[in-house]
Amino acid sequence: MKFGIFDQNDRGGLPLAQQYEERMQLAELYDRSGFHCYHISEHHSTPLSTTPAQSVFLAALSQRTRHLRLCPLVYLLPIHHPMRLAEEICMLDHLSKGRFDFGVGRGASPHELEALGVDPAQAAKMYAEAFEILKRYFAADVLDYAGTYWQFNDVPVVLKPLQQPHPPIWYALASAESAVWPALNGVNVVCGGPVERVRSITDRYRQEWSKAHPSETAEPLMGVNRYIIVAETDDEAVQLGRNAWPVFYENFYKLWRKHGTQPVNAKLPPDFDAVLAMGHAVAGSPETVTRLLASQVGEGGLNYLIGSFMFGNLAHQDAVSSIERFAGQVMPALKDFHRAMA
Repeated sequence: MKFGIFDQNDRGGLPLAQQYEERMQLAELYDRSGFHCYHISEHHSTPLSTTPAQSVFLAALSQRTRHLRLCPLVYLLPIHHPMRLAEEICMLDHLSKGRFDFGVGRGASPHELEALGVDPAQAAKMYAEAFEILKRYFAADVLDYAGTYWQFNDVPVVLKPLQQPHPPIWYALASAESAVWPALNGVNVVCGGPVERVRSITDRYRQEWSKAHPSETAEPLMGVNRYIIVAETDDEAVQLGRNAWPVFYENFYKLWRKHGTQPVNAKLPPDFDAVLAMGHAVAGSPETVTRLLASQVGEGGLNYLIGSFMFGNLAHQDAVSSIERFAGQVMPALKDFHRAMA
């Protein structure tokens, strides 16, 4: 059982330089506390992310951490030149001394794609082309590709990643049918939604993975993301969430509201108590959080749990205290629970 972090790095009301510094301090805490990987989203033209250039921020984190893996979740492939992105991946892998992972996706918001000059109707085809180019780049010394959106003719591949043949890959998915491709290719996955849907995804993933990799014993990571606050008491933790959630909620929906639209899959309620009731957030004392997350880990068939420990205008020190309680009390208990399940 491993534990990660997912950070939208949404705008919390602080000067950006201060927000960046406090996020890097949190990354140092994650690093000391035994977390596996720090995942960061990619968003543009929205206060949902103050770090739209993921590679820039992760390059800084690579120098502030020593053990924590670093992973864009995901790179929006339609908006990146694939060869330049491959070169960035190689650089980050070496800067981090082999601690870099990367996720791939086509983007959930048509408005963000349009802001960067990409036709959302073409995004799926652009994603497929870009991913194929990435694979060819990592596998060859010369890049050749004749596609609709990108073309390469006898282009030298000068940089290679430290991890061979390439860093671990991640994919975000929302249905059991979507688990087939990552399972066949040994790609780590993050899923969302209620625990019943999560279980259908992990069951299908294991079924497909075991057929495709019968001699492998170490499963890829199958994770879920939850908003997590751990405080001294249940009431204190819930109140912290109630105070911070409205800012995050407004950041999440601001660009959608500007265009008079709604997200197709990732819809969030406006109040924190509703998020708790859905199981998408867990807040309480260490004992309460352990009990609730153990239930989700067991029912969901998970071997990876990702926490969003900082969101909205949650105070930095409150996040530090929450993370310290989680790492010191919740993580060891969940590891014991997962070992007992095996």
